[in-house]
Amino acid sequence: MEAVVKAAQIDPRRSDETLTPGAKASVLLVERALRDRRLLDAKWVDGYFGSTTVTAYAKFQKSLGYTRLAANGLPGRTSLTKLGAGRFRVTHAITPGARVSVDKTIVNTRTRSMLAEAERLLGRDLLVLQGSYNPGGDPTSAGTHDGGGALDISVKGMNSAARTAAVRALRRVGFAAWVRTPGQADWPWHIHAVAISDTDLSSQSQHQVGDYYLGLNGLARRGPDDGPKVAIRTWEEYRRR
Repeated sequence: MEAVVKAAQIDPRRSDETLTPGAKASVLLVERALRDRRLLDAKWVDGYFGSTTVTAYAKFQKSLGYTRLAANGLPGRTSLTKLGAGRFRVTHAITPGARVSVDKTIVNTRTRSMLAEAERLLGRDLLVLQGSYNPGGDPTSAGTHDGGGALDISVKGMNSAARTAAVRALRRVGFAAWVRTPGQADWPWHIHAVAISDTDLSSQSQHQVGDYYLGLNGLARRGPDDGPKVAIRTWEEYRRR
């Protein structure tokens, strides 16, 4: 499951059809199952989890009665298990967990655990300004906080080095994270972070994660990444390191 979810975030953002390393075999299992349900044309069964496969998977989720975040085109544990019944077994499952409160905002338990570990590495607490599951809460967020895994973090009292250190800690535990400045858009200084491979991600956050893997800054103009260089890992990969 980890490999399939990773590919579903990265592949739609690629400018070519390079396959996500280590994901081809798992993606093919999913695509063949979608093909056999007549949700995906055979020509797209290629191990590349691009936008066509994402759309097909979303159709499968909707056929199960799922709506909104549950039909976002990212394979969740329950839908993937149902798709694979009699065909394949789901391993390395990802579970966002229940919704909980952090700094008067809402996140899921996976995101809360990631944030706590980043704070431990950093040696200081971080204040969450905007959490997840907040559709329409901040128009400047462009939908990134509509689903799970998204955080905006205060940088009040931080100098440049402290901001960079915070982003580095967040990236180390599995966030795609950047310092956002007033020069980029109509928002104050803050850190924007998205939990990689959170299966509740909004489509906008999925795109930001894909761009992060491709060395971009997660903004609409898709400029180069301006954050500290850190080996990209998911939370699950970080915990196994």
